Amino acid sequence: MPSDITTKILHSDRLAGVEHGAVLKPLHIATAYGYATAAELTEVFQGTRSGHVYGRQGNPTSQALETKITLMEDAVGTVSFATGMAAICSAMMALLRKGDHVIASRFLFGNTASWMNTLQQMGCEVTLVDATDAANVEAAITPATRIVFVETIANPRTQIADLEGIGRVCKDKGLVFIVDSTMTTPALFRPKAVGASLVVHSLSKSICGHGNALGGSISDTGVFVWTSYPHILPAYKKGEPKTWGLLQIRKKGLRDIGATLSAEHAHRIAAGAETLGLRIERACSNARALAAFLEKQPLVSKVHYPGLASHAQHERAKALFKDFGALLSFETVDGVDPFDVLDGLKLVIKSSHLGDNRTSALPVARTIFWEMGAEQRKSMEIADSLIRVSVGIEAEADLLEDFGNALATLGGKRS
Repeated sequence: MPSDITTKILHSDRLAGVEHGAVLKPLHIATAYGYATAAELTEVFQGTRSGHVYGRQGNPTSQALETKITLMEDAVGTVSFATGMAAICSAMMALLRKGDHVIASRFLFGNTASWMNTLQQMGCEVTLVDATDAANVEAAITPATRIVFVETIANPRTQIADLEGIGRVCKDKGLVFIVDSTMTTPALFRPKAVGASLVVHSLSKSICGHGNALGGSISDTGVFVWTSYPHILPAYKKGEPKTWGLLQIRKKGLRDIGATLSAEHAHRIAAGAETLGLRIERACSNARALAAFLEKQPLVSKVHYPGLASHAQHERAKALFKDFGALLSFETVDGVDPFDVLDGLKLVIKSSHLGDNRTSALPVARTIFWEMGAEQRKSMEIADSLIRVSVGIEAEADLLEDFGNALATLGGKRS
Protein backbone atom coordinates (compact mmCIF):
# COMPACT_ATOMS: atom_id res chain seq x y z
CA MET A 1 0.00 0.00 0.00
CA PRO A 2 1.41 3.46 -0.91
CA SER A 3 2.47 5.77 1.95
CA ASP A 4 1.02 9.01 0.56
CA ILE A 5 -2.42 9.92 1.92
CA THR A 6 -3.83 11.13 -1.40
CA THR A 7 -2.73 7.95 -3.19
CA LYS A 8 -4.26 5.79 -0.45
CA ILE A 9 -7.62 7.56 -0.60
CA LEU A 10 -7.82 7.55 -4.38
CA HIS A 11 -7.29 3.80 -4.64
CA SER A 12 -8.75 2.42 -1.39
CA ASP A 13 -12.13 1.47 -2.90
CA ARG A 14 -10.66 -0.14 -6.00
CA LEU A 15 -8.09 -2.21 -4.12
CA ALA A 16 -10.81 -3.67 -1.90
CA GLY A 17 -12.91 -4.66 -4.91
CA VAL A 18 -15.96 -2.76 -6.12
CA GLU A 19 -19.12 -4.02 -7.82
CA HIS A 20 -19.00 -4.22 -11.64
CA GLY A 21 -15.36 -3.08 -11.77
CA ALA A 22 -16.14 0.50 -10.69
CA VAL A 23 -13.16 2.49 -9.41
CA LEU A 24 -15.05 3.86 -6.41
CA LYS A 25 -17.75 2.61 -4.09
CA PRO A 26 -21.26 3.41 -5.40
CA LEU A 27 -24.03 4.98 -3.34
CA HIS A 28 -25.93 2.33 -1.36
CA ILE A 29 -29.26 3.59 -0.02
CA ALA A 30 -30.83 0.33 1.25
CA THR A 31 -32.00 0.36 4.86
CA ALA A 32 -32.33 -3.42 5.30
CA TYR A 33 -30.16 -6.37 4.26
CA GLY A 34 -31.43 -9.89 3.64
CA TYR A 35 -29.64 -13.24 3.80
CA ALA A 36 -30.32 -16.65 2.25
CA THR A 37 -30.55 -18.45 5.58
CA ALA A 38 -31.37 -17.63 9.19
CA ALA A 39 -27.92 -18.92 10.13
CA GLU A 40 -26.21 -16.34 7.90
CA LEU A 41 -28.33 -13.54 9.34
CA THR A 42 -27.50 -14.68 12.86
CA GLU A 43 -23.77 -14.84 12.13
CA VAL A 44 -23.80 -11.28 10.76
CA PHE A 45 -25.93 -10.09 13.69
CA GLN A 46 -23.54 -11.62 16.22
CA GLY A 47 -20.46 -10.33 14.41
CA THR A 48 -18.93 -13.64 13.42
CA ARG A 49 -19.52 -12.93 9.70
CA SER A 50 -18.92 -9.69 7.83
CA GLY A 51 -22.07 -7.95 6.62
CA HIS A 52 -24.81 -5.44 7.36
CA VAL A 53 -27.95 -5.96 9.39
CA TYR A 54 -29.71 -2.58 9.52
CA GLY A 55 -28.91 0.83 8.10
CA ARG A 56 -28.75 2.51 11.50
CA GLN A 57 -25.42 0.77 12.16
CA GLY A 58 -23.95 1.74 8.79
CA ASN A 59 -24.02 0.69 5.16
CA PRO A 60 -21.53 -0.24 2.42
CA THR A 61 -21.05 3.42 1.46
CA SER A 62 -20.26 4.64 4.97
CA GLN A 63 -18.10 1.55 5.47
CA ALA A 64 -16.01 2.55 2.44
CA LEU A 65 -15.54 6.01 3.95
CA GLU A 66 -14.56 4.47 7.29
CA THR A 67 -11.91 2.45 5.47
CA LYS A 68 -10.49 5.66 4.02
CA ILE A 69 -10.36 7.39 7.41
CA THR A 70 -8.75 4.32 8.97
CA LEU A 71 -6.04 4.34 6.29
CA MET A 72 -5.49 8.07 6.74
CA GLU A 73 -5.06 7.73 10.50
CA ASP A 74 -3.10 4.45 10.40
CA ALA A 75 -5.79 3.18 12.76
CA VAL A 76 -7.32 -0.15 13.77
CA GLY A 77 -10.79 0.93 12.62
CA THR A 78 -13.28 3.79 12.37
CA VAL A 79 -16.94 4.38 13.18
CA SER A 80 -18.76 7.15 11.29
CA PHE A 81 -21.57 9.33 12.62
CA ALA A 82 -24.04 11.95 11.39
CA THR A 83 -21.86 14.82 12.70
CA GLY A 84 -18.65 15.44 14.58
CA MET A 85 -20.61 16.27 17.74
CA ALA A 86 -22.49 12.98 17.38
CA ALA A 87 -19.14 11.20 17.29
CA ILE A 88 -17.90 12.90 20.47
CA CYS A 89 -21.13 12.50 22.43
CA SER A 90 -21.78 8.91 21.33
CA ALA A 91 -18.24 7.77 22.15
CA MET A 92 -18.38 9.27 25.63
CA MET A 93 -21.86 7.92 26.27
CA ALA A 94 -20.60 4.47 25.31
CA LEU A 95 -17.46 4.60 27.46
CA LEU A 96 -18.43 6.56 30.58
CA ARG A 97 -20.55 5.77 33.64
CA LYS A 98 -22.05 7.94 36.36
CA GLY A 99 -19.30 9.03 38.73
CA ASP A 100 -16.52 8.94 36.13
CA HIS A 101 -14.20 11.90 35.68
CA VAL A 102 -13.17 13.58 32.41
CA ILE A 103 -10.33 16.05 31.99
CA ALA A 104 -10.71 18.39 29.01
CA SER A 105 -8.93 21.39 27.62
CA ARG A 106 -10.62 24.62 28.58
CA PHE A 107 -9.92 25.81 25.02
CA LEU A 108 -12.73 23.94 23.26
CA PHE A 109 -15.09 24.41 20.34
CA GLY A 110 -18.32 25.96 21.70
CA ASN A 111 -20.56 22.93 21.19
CA THR A 112 -17.97 20.61 22.71
CA ALA A 113 -17.76 22.88 25.76
CA SER A 114 -21.56 22.72 25.97
CA TRP A 115 -21.39 18.90 25.88
CA MET A 116 -18.98 18.94 28.81
CA ASN A 117 -21.61 20.88 30.77
CA THR A 118 -24.20 18.25 29.81
CA LEU A 119 -21.89 15.45 30.98
CA GLN A 120 -21.78 17.04 34.41
CA GLN A 121 -25.57 17.19 34.54
CA MET A 122 -25.60 13.46 33.81
CA GLY A 123 -23.42 12.63 36.78
CA CYS A 124 -19.88 12.72 35.38
CA GLU A 125 -17.33 15.12 36.79
CA VAL A 126 -15.51 17.33 34.27
CA THR A 127 -12.38 19.36 34.96
CA LEU A 128 -11.33 21.97 32.39
CA VAL A 129 -7.62 22.78 32.38
CA ASP A 130 -5.09 24.76 30.39
CA ALA A 131 -3.98 21.86 28.19
CA THR A 132 -1.07 23.77 26.70
CA ASP A 133 0.88 22.34 29.68
CA ALA A 134 0.62 18.59 30.40
CA ALA A 135 1.37 19.27 34.07
CA ASN A 136 -2.11 20.79 34.41
CA VAL A 137 -3.66 17.58 33.10
CA GLU A 138 -1.59 15.42 35.43
CA ALA A 139 -2.51 17.56 38.44
CA ALA A 140 -6.23 17.14 37.70
CA ILE A 141 -6.19 13.30 37.63
CA THR A 142 -8.28 11.49 40.24
CA PRO A 143 -8.96 7.78 40.83
CA ALA A 144 -12.20 8.25 38.85
CA THR A 145 -10.52 9.77 35.77
CA ARG A 146 -11.22 7.79 32.62
CA ILE A 147 -10.78 10.14 29.65
CA VAL A 148 -8.65 13.13 28.64
CA PHE A 149 -10.03 15.18 25.72
CA VAL A 150 -8.22 17.89 23.75
CA GLU A 151 -8.20 19.51 20.31
CA THR A 152 -5.03 19.70 18.23
CA ILE A 153 -5.53 23.38 17.33
CA ALA A 154 -8.21 25.01 19.45
CA ASN A 155 -11.13 26.62 17.64
CA PRO A 156 -11.12 29.66 17.51
CA ARG A 157 -8.09 30.97 19.48
CA THR A 158 -5.64 28.42 18.02
CA GLN A 159 -4.02 27.35 21.31
CA ILE A 160 -2.11 24.09 20.82
CA ALA A 161 -2.29 21.46 23.53
CA ASP A 162 0.86 19.83 24.88
CA LEU A 163 -0.02 16.74 22.86
CA GLU A 164 3.20 14.83 23.41
CA GLY A 165 3.24 15.52 27.15
CA ILE A 166 -0.42 14.63 27.62
CA GLY A 167 0.10 11.45 25.61
CA ARG A 168 2.85 10.38 28.01
CA VAL A 169 0.69 11.16 31.05
CA CYS A 170 -2.24 9.16 29.66
CA LYS A 171 0.02 6.21 28.89
CA ASP A 172 1.51 6.25 32.38
CA LYS A 173 -1.90 6.52 34.08
CA GLY A 174 -3.81 4.18 31.75
CA LEU A 175 -6.26 6.85 30.56
CA VAL A 176 -8.14 7.03 27.26
CA PHE A 177 -6.68 9.97 25.32
CA ILE A 178 -9.17 11.43 22.82
CA VAL A 179 -7.85 13.97 20.33
CA ASP A 180 -10.10 16.05 18.09
CA SER A 181 -7.95 16.51 14.98
CA THR A 182 -10.52 18.36 12.89
CA MET A 183 -8.36 21.47 12.58
CA THR A 184 -5.27 19.55 11.44
CA THR A 185 -6.74 16.60 9.50
CA PRO A 186 -4.57 13.57 8.62
CA ALA A 187 -2.93 15.69 5.92
CA LEU A 188 -1.05 17.65 8.61
CA PHE A 189 -0.93 15.38 11.67
CA ARG A 190 -1.67 11.90 12.97
CA PRO A 191 -2.55 11.92 16.69
CA LYS A 192 -1.37 8.30 16.92
CA ALA A 193 2.16 9.73 16.91
CA VAL A 194 1.58 11.31 20.34
CA GLY A 195 -0.18 8.31 21.86
CA ALA A 196 -3.81 9.23 21.18
CA SER A 197 -6.25 6.38 21.85
CA LEU A 198 -9.15 7.74 19.79
CA VAL A 199 -9.15 10.37 17.03
CA VAL A 200 -12.20 12.55 16.34
CA HIS A 201 -13.01 14.28 13.07
CA SER A 202 -15.83 16.52 12.07
CA LEU A 203 -15.93 15.18 8.52
CA SER A 204 -18.18 18.12 7.60
CA LYS A 205 -15.12 20.35 7.65
CA SER A 206 -11.86 19.99 5.70
CA ILE A 207 -12.07 16.27 4.93
CA CYS A 208 -15.28 16.93 3.00
CA GLY A 209 -14.26 20.49 2.14
CA HIS A 210 -17.16 21.40 -0.10
CA GLY A 211 -19.76 22.44 2.48
CA ASN A 212 -22.30 19.94 1.12
CA ALA A 213 -22.37 17.16 3.74
CA LEU A 214 -22.43 16.58 7.49
CA GLY A 215 -20.48 13.78 9.13
CA GLY A 216 -18.18 12.75 11.97
CA SER A 217 -15.88 9.89 12.87
CA ILE A 218 -14.06 8.15 15.70
CA SER A 219 -10.93 6.16 14.86
CA ASP A 220 -9.14 3.80 17.24
CA THR A 221 -5.38 4.06 16.80
CA GLY A 222 -4.71 0.72 18.48
CA VAL A 223 -2.57 2.41 21.15
CA PHE A 224 -4.89 1.93 24.14
CA VAL A 225 -5.06 -1.45 25.90
CA TRP A 226 -8.81 -2.05 26.28
CA THR A 227 -8.34 -5.06 28.57
CA SER A 228 -7.50 -2.50 31.29
CA TYR A 229 -10.63 -0.37 30.77
CA PRO A 230 -13.27 -1.10 33.45
CA HIS A 231 -16.42 -0.37 31.41
CA ILE A 232 -16.13 -2.76 28.45
CA LEU A 233 -19.26 -4.91 28.55
CA PRO A 234 -18.90 -8.71 28.35
CA ALA A 235 -20.79 -8.85 25.02
CA TYR A 236 -18.04 -6.79 23.37
CA LYS A 237 -15.06 -8.69 24.74
CA LYS A 238 -14.75 -10.76 21.61
CA GLY A 239 -12.00 -11.08 19.04
CA GLU A 240 -8.83 -9.01 19.33
CA PRO A 241 -8.84 -6.84 22.51
CA LYS A 242 -7.68 -3.86 20.42
CA THR A 243 -11.14 -3.84 18.76
CA TRP A 244 -13.20 -3.91 21.97
CA GLY A 245 -13.44 -0.16 22.51
CA LEU A 246 -14.52 0.63 18.97
CA LEU A 247 -17.03 -2.23 18.97
CA GLN A 248 -18.66 -0.84 22.11
CA ILE A 249 -18.73 2.64 20.57
CA ARG A 250 -20.44 1.24 17.46
CA LYS A 251 -22.98 -0.76 19.46
CA LYS A 252 -23.67 1.41 22.51
CA GLY A 253 -22.96 4.69 20.76
CA LEU A 254 -23.95 4.52 17.09
CA ARG A 255 -26.59 1.78 17.32
CA ASP A 256 -28.30 2.84 20.55
CA ILE A 257 -28.20 6.61 19.99
CA GLY A 258 -28.85 6.35 16.27
CA ALA A 259 -26.80 9.30 14.97
CA THR A 260 -26.16 7.50 11.68
CA LEU A 261 -24.20 9.01 8.80
CA SER A 262 -26.40 8.95 5.72
CA ALA A 263 -25.15 7.07 2.68
CA GLU A 264 -25.49 10.17 0.50
CA HIS A 265 -23.40 12.30 2.82
CA ALA A 266 -20.82 9.52 3.23
CA HIS A 267 -20.52 9.39 -0.56
CA ARG A 268 -19.97 13.15 -0.80
CA ILE A 269 -17.41 13.16 2.02
CA ALA A 270 -15.51 10.28 0.43
CA ALA A 271 -15.33 12.21 -2.85
CA GLY A 272 -14.15 15.36 -1.07
CA ALA A 273 -11.50 13.42 0.83
CA GLU A 274 -9.76 12.53 -2.42
CA THR A 275 -8.47 16.10 -2.79
CA LEU A 276 -7.81 16.77 0.92
CA GLY A 277 -4.03 16.95 0.56
CA LEU A 278 -4.21 19.37 -2.37
CA ARG A 279 -6.80 21.62 -0.73
CA ILE A 280 -5.06 21.75 2.65
CA GLU A 281 -1.76 22.73 1.03
CA ARG A 282 -3.41 25.69 -0.72
CA ALA A 283 -5.50 26.73 2.31
CA CYS A 284 -2.48 26.64 4.63
CA SER A 285 -0.46 28.76 2.20
CA ASN A 286 -3.28 31.31 2.08
CA ALA A 287 -3.62 31.31 5.88
CA ARG A 288 0.09 31.97 6.38
CA ALA A 289 -0.05 34.90 3.97
CA LEU A 290 -3.23 36.35 5.47
CA ALA A 291 -1.96 36.06 9.05
CA ALA A 292 1.25 37.87 8.17
CA PHE A 293 -0.76 40.56 6.34
CA LEU A 294 -3.17 41.11 9.23
CA GLU A 295 -0.33 41.37 11.74
CA LYS A 296 0.80 44.54 9.96
CA GLN A 297 -2.60 46.26 9.90
CA PRO A 298 -3.08 49.26 12.23
CA LEU A 299 -6.69 48.34 13.08
CA VAL A 300 -5.67 44.84 14.18
CA SER A 301 -4.32 44.46 17.73
CA LYS A 302 -3.57 40.71 17.78
CA VAL A 303 -3.44 37.83 15.30
CA HIS A 304 -3.71 34.25 16.51
CA TYR A 305 -2.17 31.77 14.07
CA PRO A 306 0.30 28.97 14.88
CA GLY A 307 2.37 29.82 11.83
CA LEU A 308 3.36 33.20 13.25
CA ALA A 309 6.52 33.47 15.35
CA SER A 310 4.46 35.55 17.80
CA HIS A 311 2.18 32.59 18.59
CA ALA A 312 2.80 31.12 22.06
CA GLN A 313 2.99 27.56 20.71
CA HIS A 314 4.65 28.31 17.37
CA GLU A 315 7.65 26.06 17.99
CA ARG A 316 5.40 23.22 19.16
CA ALA A 317 3.26 23.54 16.03
CA LYS A 318 6.36 23.53 13.84
CA ALA A 319 7.59 20.34 15.51
CA LEU A 320 4.25 18.49 15.45
CA PHE A 321 2.46 19.48 12.26
CA LYS A 322 3.30 19.34 8.57
CA ASP A 323 1.84 22.86 8.26
CA PHE A 324 -0.01 25.29 10.51
CA GLY A 325 -3.62 24.81 9.43
CA ALA A 326 -6.20 27.02 7.76
CA LEU A 327 -7.79 28.54 10.88
CA LEU A 328 -6.81 31.92 12.28
CA SER A 329 -8.41 34.61 14.38
CA PHE A 330 -7.66 38.24 15.08
CA GLU A 331 -8.72 41.04 17.42
CA THR A 332 -9.40 44.61 16.45
CA VAL A 333 -8.06 47.64 18.29
CA ASP A 334 -10.28 49.38 20.85
CA GLY A 335 -13.15 51.24 19.26
CA VAL A 336 -13.34 49.08 16.13
CA ASP A 337 -16.46 46.92 15.99
CA PRO A 338 -15.79 43.52 14.38
CA PHE A 339 -19.18 43.86 12.67
CA ASP A 340 -17.84 46.81 10.70
CA VAL A 341 -14.79 44.84 9.61
CA LEU A 342 -16.86 41.84 8.54
CA ASP A 343 -19.45 43.96 6.73
CA GLY A 344 -16.65 45.51 4.70
CA LEU A 345 -15.62 42.14 3.28
CA LYS A 346 -17.06 41.43 -0.17
CA LEU A 347 -15.47 38.08 -1.06
CA VAL A 348 -15.31 36.42 2.35
CA ILE A 349 -18.55 34.76 3.46
CA LYS A 350 -20.03 35.68 6.84
CA SER A 351 -20.80 32.16 8.05
CA SER A 352 -20.38 29.85 11.05
CA HIS A 353 -18.97 27.03 8.90
CA LEU A 354 -15.26 26.28 8.59
CA GLY A 355 -12.95 23.93 6.74
CA ASP A 356 -14.64 24.89 3.47
CA ASN A 357 -13.06 25.62 0.10
CA ARG A 358 -14.50 29.13 0.47
CA THR A 359 -13.11 31.52 3.09
CA SER A 360 -15.56 32.43 5.83
CA ALA A 361 -15.45 34.63 8.93
CA LEU A 362 -17.62 35.50 11.93
CA PRO A 363 -17.66 37.58 15.15
CA VAL A 364 -16.92 34.90 17.76
CA ALA A 365 -18.20 36.42 21.02
CA ARG A 366 -21.57 37.37 19.60
CA THR A 367 -22.23 34.13 17.71
CA ILE A 368 -20.79 30.69 18.41
CA PHE A 369 -19.56 31.59 21.93
CA TRP A 370 -22.44 33.86 22.91
CA GLU A 371 -24.40 31.23 24.85
CA MET A 372 -21.63 30.45 27.35
CA GLY A 373 -21.48 33.97 28.75
CA ALA A 374 -18.75 36.53 29.33
CA GLU A 375 -17.06 34.76 32.26
CA GLN A 376 -16.45 31.49 30.42
CA ARG A 377 -15.40 33.38 27.26
CA LYS A 378 -12.80 35.17 29.36
CA SER A 379 -11.47 31.85 30.72
CA MET A 380 -11.11 30.64 27.13
CA GLU A 381 -9.35 33.89 26.10
CA ILE A 382 -12.16 34.91 23.74
CA ALA A 383 -12.05 38.71 23.34
CA ASP A 384 -15.22 40.60 22.45
CA SER A 385 -13.59 41.83 19.24
CA LEU A 386 -12.33 38.39 18.12
CA ILE A 387 -12.97 37.50 14.47
CA ARG A 388 -12.48 33.89 13.37
CA VAL A 389 -11.38 33.23 9.80
CA SER A 390 -11.51 29.84 8.11
CA VAL A 391 -9.25 30.28 5.12
CA GLY A 392 -10.18 28.65 1.82
CA ILE A 393 -8.49 28.01 -1.49
CA GLU A 394 -9.19 31.26 -3.32
CA ALA A 395 -6.29 33.09 -4.95
CA GLU A 396 -4.08 34.59 -2.27
CA ALA A 397 -4.09 38.02 -3.91
CA ASP A 398 -7.90 38.15 -3.92
CA LEU A 399 -8.11 37.35 -0.21
CA LEU A 400 -5.50 39.92 0.78
CA GLU A 401 -7.23 42.53 -1.37
CA ASP A 402 -10.60 41.85 0.26
CA PHE A 403 -9.27 42.20 3.80
CA GLY A 404 -7.08 45.12 2.80
CA ASN A 405 -9.99 47.03 1.27
CA ALA A 406 -12.27 46.38 4.27
CA LEU A 407 -9.67 47.58 6.78
CA ALA A 408 -8.54 50.53 4.65
CA THR A 409 -12.12 51.73 4.16
CA LEU A 410 -12.81 51.45 7.88
CA GLY A 411 -9.55 53.20 8.69
CA GLY A 412 -10.46 56.03 6.35
CA LYS A 413 -13.84 56.48 8.01
CA ARG A 414 -12.18 56.61 11.45
CA SER A 415 -9.73 59.26 10.23
